Amino acid sequence: MEGLLSGIDWLIIAGYFILVFGIAFWATTREKTTRKTSAGYFLAGRNVGWFIIGASLFASNIGSEHLVGLAGTGAASGVAVGQFEILASLILMMLGWVFVPFYVKSGVFTMPEFLERRYSPASRWYLAIISVVGYVLTKISVTIAAGGIVFVSLMGIDFWTGAIIVVIATGIYTVFGGLRAVLYTDLIQMFMLIAGSVLVTALGLSALGGWGELRNTLPNSFFNMWLPMDHPDFPWTGILFGAPILGIWYWCTDQFIVQRVLSASSIDQSRRGSLFGGLLKVLPLFIFVLPGIVAAALAQQGKLTLGEPDEALPTMIGVLLPLGLRGIVVASLLAALMSSLSSVFNSCSTLITWDLYKKWKPQASEQHLVRVGQGATAALVIAGLLWVPVMENISQEIYKYLQSVQAYISPPIAAVFLFGVAMKRINATGAIVSLLSGFVLGMGRLVAELSSDHLDGFLFWYADINFLHYAIFLFIICSIILVVVSYLTQPPDRDQLAGLTFQTAEEGEGLDIKPSDPRWRHKDIGLSILITILVAAVWLYFTG
Repeated sequence: MEGLLSGIDWLIIAGYFILVFGIAFWATTREKTTRKTSAGYFLAGRNVGWFIIGASLFASNIGSEHLVGLAGTGAASGVAVGQFEILASLILMMLGWVFVPFYVKSGVFTMPEFLERRYSPASRWYLAIISVVGYVLTKISVTIAAGGIVFVSLMGIDFWTGAIIVVIATGIYTVFGGLRAVLYTDLIQMFMLIAGSVLVTALGLSALGGWGELRNTLPNSFFNMWLPMDHPDFPWTGILFGAPILGIWYWCTDQFIVQRVLSASSIDQSRRGSLFGGLLKVLPLFIFVLPGIVAAALAQQGKLTLGEPDEALPTMIGVLLPLGLRGIVVASLLAALMSSLSSVFNSCSTLITWDLYKKWKPQASEQHLVRVGQGATAALVIAGLLWVPVMENISQEIYKYLQSVQAYISPPIAAVFLFGVAMKRINATGAIVSLLSGFVLGMGRLVAELSSDHLDGFLFWYADINFLHYAIFLFIICSIILVVVSYLTQPPDRDQLAGLTFQTAEEGEGLDIKPSDPRWRHKDIGLSILITILVAAVWLYFTG
């Protein structure tokens, strides 16, 4: 879109890059241990406060493809896609209240390490390898591709040039600053994300004529979050029972997310950071999904032309925003891109260093581990760039299935974490059998999807069932396997469970951390009640 940005827009974008690098440099140099110890580099010295943790949980989760995709799905079908964002608010409460005490007390660096503490080295290897492969093939590549598209559609810059600029720029401060640089830049990017999205939403509603005009222009189905059970994408049964399973995996057990709460200085800071992140997750429905719905209404009124639904956000930026304000929104898209990319670079390098390399070289020094982490981040930057042309040769359908792999491997992981902290009788044998069984069933579903054109009868039903419904089925099967196999084999050693389950919570010594302050707990209970009320109000309002 030639001429989309003016000189002032480019100055704003340049200022954004300068600000990000300035914050990263400041965050890295103010803490001398950042680049000298593994805890400093990978977990920001374990002294991060709740506000930064919550901001990073929000910003790292929102990528450019997330913004474009949410607006696009909103333009196509309405508010239902916002269910995943609203549910995240409740699941982040679960992270703070259920999982955080065990994670922080155990002193682990990674989620695979926690699985080894709770179960066995085999569980650790499984989760580490699955996570690293998944990050490289999906998270890194799709974020880079989305960044290139932002550069082409909004800035008029060649795809490869844009992809290389953003990957190298993000890689530089992630390599040198570690998690501390990621967290502090995420804080700035949270404000950019919210400001840019609110700007688009407000100008869109103003051009349309307000909320009442929006409701009058589009059918009521656009404002119903609870769709029929046979809906192909968002059946209410899948949303209510399936989406939370995927949410527990993503928000409570995935290194990409949980690394932030592991960096807290105490259980209180970690829990409140989770709750603050949950409060922020109420916003995406209104500032990310709503712009797409507004774009659909404006198209109905003839005030803009909308080709494909995914063009909703770029079209609104080009049509509604005057020169000078477009730079703010483009900077917010870049903020989304860079926060996600830096987070996945850092999390993946942590897994490679801590769960793979350190297991191979257990005597490696602190400085050596930091250098390995930096090298792993640099290698991930290169791997991401090399993977982009491979993506271009993969059909959109194949790539969509590749993305769906995460949905099929997550239920067994959610099961072993959830039952692992809830029941002390669950053992290592049950865990690895459940994980491997879930992997086979998940890959079987993927193969069936790819071959669905040649299937009929039960096999076609198996390939065609909604993925959220399949997640329910897979979680139930894996949970049954986990419990039955555990009870048919030897119980775990009591000493191994110390501090890792509800029944043995007081037995583990773990880190020398401050005890939870009752005053913090009372305020956090109040914050949790507020989040619950907000979620309930959203659900009630958007019920058709």
